[in-house]
Amino acid sequence: MTPGTTTPELRSFAAQFASSPRGAQLARRLAVRRMEEWGHPPESDASCTVALVVAELAANAVQHGRVPGHDFSLRLTLDAATGLTRIEVADAATTKRPPTAPPSSHPEGESGRGLLLVDVLAVRWGTEPRRPVGKTVWAEVAVSS
Repeated sequence: MTPGTTTPELRSFAAQFASSPRGAQLARRLAVRRMEEWGHPPESDASCTVALVVAELAANAVQHGRVPGHDFSLRLTLDAATGLTRIEVADAATTKRPPTAPPSSHPEGESGRGLLLVDVLAVRWGTEPRRPVGKTVWAEVAVSS
């Protein structure tokens, strides 16, 4: 894990995780812990929102972006000046990209709601290429100080 940078207005955290369900769970837990260190207790709206978005993006990285021998990474950046936390989850899969808009899902289906949830919770979200290989899915969520 890489310790994050911290300034009064900009704080960040980055880490790599095994591309497994356990890795996704650990990413969510560490995101909640980091939010608490940044002044947002686990039960706060900000922490719960970040936890849900991290959980969805990490689960997607594990399920759809897994490439044998490669981990996924998480980066959180809290910008106090803008009131936003940026969540970035990067994996090594280049051919599997999420749709530009969340897919509609069947109300009784067991999957397909992850990006819909991200779309509702985030101010904005998207994808970008990851160098040298893969993609990064990011979302920005509003947090109050």
